[in-house]
Amino acid sequence: MNAKHAEGPPVTEQDLTLVIAARLRARLRQEAGALDKLAEAAGVPADRLEAIVNGQRAPSIDVLWKIANALNVPFGSLIAPAPRRGAAVIRKSDANVLTSSGGAFRSRALTVFGEAPRVEIYELTVAAGHREHSLAHAPGTSEDILVVKGELEIVAGREPAYRLGPGDAIHFDADVPHAYCALGAEEVIAHLVLAYGPRD
Repeated sequence: MNAKHAEGPPVTEQDLTLVIAARLRARLRQEAGALDKLAEAAGVPADRLEAIVNGQRAPSIDVLWKIANALNVPFGSLIAPAPRRGAAVIRKSDANVLTSSGGAFRSRALTVFGEAPRVEIYELTVAAGHREHSLAHAPGTSEDILVVKGELEIVAGREPAYRLGPGDAIHFDADVPHAYCALGAEEVIAHLVLAYGPRD
């Protein structure tokens, strides 16, 4: 998602912020200077990344995508609590919600993630009239979106714009820049299934 969006507000969703911080610290402690290298690879200022790693700042969706792409890991692996066996219920009140664009774009995780999920499921909420731009995801990544409420426009790479209403679904390659736009006067709610291709 585009670079003009800053990370989220000062920490309020403490649990998710601390999960992300712990995941990043575990990945970075293996190598001296790793934080600076990651900041450069992700295109995120080192002081901003350090605040995220220390659990002092909540990352926005776009910043977290940049970090995941730079680490070459699935997005969900950065927001995953410790893996567990058996059934797991995700209560709406306990949901992992990430925001971007000052809250105009929200993504609620509907999947309990492991370290290397192949498929992730999210509920997207897009404010009326808002357009959210996304960077290309890892090669081979695809998205399937089902619109639940509102009118949603999807633009992926050089494809034409696709307009979707409630009950409409779309599949597209997400390893190209893409955008989600809420058309009309009401917010859009949609379910997104993110599938990863083979990873190195």
